[in-house]
Amino acid sequence: MFKPILVYLIASFFGHIIWEIGHLPLYTLWYEESFITKALSILHCTFGDLLIAFFSLVISIVLLGRHKWPTGRFRIVGVFTLIFGLSYTIFSEWLNVSVRQSWAYNDYMPLVPPFDTGLTPLLQWIVIPSLALFFAKTTYVKATSSS
Repeated sequence: MFKPILVYLIASFFGHIIWEIGHLPLYTLWYEESFITKALSILHCTFGDLLIAFFSLVISIVLLGRHKWPTGRFRIVGVFTLIFGLSYTIFSEWLNVSVRQSWAYNDYMPLVPPFDTGLTPLLQWIVIPSLALFFAKTTYVKATSSS
């Protein structure tokens, strides 16, 4: 069970760092801060994403998959991994944009009601975990079928 989790985390890391770089221009930070600050923000956000990804998957496995994952209960664990990641993202974006004002979207960020959450963070938490889970499953299937 640990190898698929590791593959999931590695895929998550690369997916999230690429995504963070890609959607940075939709935040005011892009126009207001130095290159070093942007780079540190990307790393900070990526490692935060990795923690969210890890805990979303592990909580889902503990609650729903137990010893059957990844060979059994893969879809339900995947769905709840996405739900937990999306839920945290909605809360975090609301808290940091609206309440704490730790960061801000610029005018180009599409917003999703009811909390005016940025569209790209929401898509990030659908696309990246889905791909990472796919890689985890296919790697596990290949490893078990060749042994």
